[in-house]
Amino acid sequence: MTDATSSSTDETAPLEPAVDETTIDAAADNAAAEPTTDDAPADAAEETPAENAPAEEAPAEDAPADEAPAAETPAPATPAPPVPSPSRIPLPKPPAQRAAVTPIVTAPAESFGRVEDDGTVSVREGESWRVVGQYPDGTPAEALAYFERKYADLAGEVTLLETRHLGGGASASDLRATSKAVRERVVGAAAVGDLAALEARLTALDAALSEASAEEAQAQREAVDGAIAERTALVERIEAIAARDPKTIQWKQTSADVTALFEQWQSHQATGPRLPKGTSQQLWKRFRDARATLDKHRREFYAGLDEQHKSARDAKARLVERAEALAGKGEDGIGAYRTLLDEWKVSGRAGKKVDDALWARFKAAGDALYAARAEREQADAEESREKIEAKRALLVEAAAVPKEKETAKARTLLTRIQRAWDEIGRIYPREAERALDDDLRKIEQGVKSREDADWKSNNPETKARQNDMTQQLRDAIAGLEADLAGAEASKDKRAIAKATEALEARKGWLKALGG
Repeated sequence: MTDATSSSTDETAPLEPAVDETTIDAAADNAAAEPTTDDAPADAAEETPAENAPAEEAPAEDAPADEAPAAETPAPATPAPPVPSPSRIPLPKPPAQRAAVTPIVTAPAESFGRVEDDGTVSVREGESWRVVGQYPDGTPAEALAYFERKYADLAGEVTLLETRHLGGGASASDLRATSKAVRERVVGAAAVGDLAALEARLTALDAALSEASAEEAQAQREAVDGAIAERTALVERIEAIAARDPKTIQWKQTSADVTALFEQWQSHQATGPRLPKGTSQQLWKRFRDARATLDKHRREFYAGLDEQHKSARDAKARLVERAEALAGKGEDGIGAYRTLLDEWKVSGRAGKKVDDALWARFKAAGDALYAARAEREQADAEESREKIEAKRALLVEAAAVPKEKETAKARTLLTRIQRAWDEIGRIYPREAERALDDDLRKIEQGVKSREDADWKSNNPETKARQNDMTQQLRDAIAGLEADLAGAEASKDKRAIAKATEALEARKGWLKALGG
């Protein structure tokens, strides 16, 4: 097989081997009649000037390569070693030299390709023809089919670009770069087909991609602006935390908040759009400085807290020792233990583990004291059963006090019951004693109320004032009766009504005073 020669550029290049089944079958038929070669058709990939281009030919020692027509002028070619390929099959050896012949069109007039009798294939570009390569060892139909497949591959690439653009998801900038590479392969391609239509489709696609690239650039700018705003918000939040008074900060929660902000920053940096270097560095410096300030304050806080814990630990250890020393006093040590408990409450914290351990010892010392009191109260409760029955019996006897008509006798009876009550003594539990005392107190209040009433009625001063007011009322009643008689004589209704009303009021007052 010989070099492909381009009429448009006057350059040739070795063609790629054809491995399709049609070519293999045709080569097998020709191999039975003539000696075989290792040649196969190849694309015009890298072109060189026609007068210096080496021709790919069969391994015949002295056989010159066929001349390829270039601009209607034959050009000699120098021999070139065969290109090895495992897919090649033996093909007939080409003749030693072929003369330029009149082109033979093997396709309809509207076709974009033609094949000459020496296997030279050309493609129609406008009103001219351009040589795309040679296929000397097959039929014209096979030659055209081979280069039409090359066109189909290029058309497939263009269609894929259009599909990726319409389907979305691919970057318009990336597609423009791919389109440029495809255009370079289409222009001057060693293929048979409507290459101008492919170029027109690529031109239309480039225009659409240019518009999409502008939209992508605008969206990218908006995304960057949004990302800057989000990172700025993160910076402002951590700066606000860093500006707080370290003494008012709850460091456990604050440390968790700062960690969450840092994780948001890392996530945003990993998944968000890339920010301009200057802006990104400026925001990170602010974030890093605020974080460093908080870290410094946190270390200072915990350093001071360690000192406080040490002081509180020593103080509480001394309180524990004093509380444990009260164990020998039993119930009598409860008062001193309560004082120690007040000191414990204001001694501060010594750390959770240390606090828990010291508190367990302190509480155990107090429990021992209160256990001693509980034992004593239990013993007292056993002893109080008879006392409770005795006081209940006195309450039954005291029920006769309110029934006594004479206040003096009621007081004498109550006094005797009260003395017997006191001689019985205290009762445990205290709740039972309070219930019995409340019942007796009700009787005592009833007697006292009667005594107060008797005192008021028998008080000499009260009686004197009462007698004086009684006499005044009697005098007033006599005068009003006289006025009423005169009004009745004169038949003055108004005077009669007024005198009658005043007279009834005075009589009511006199009756209330017992007169």
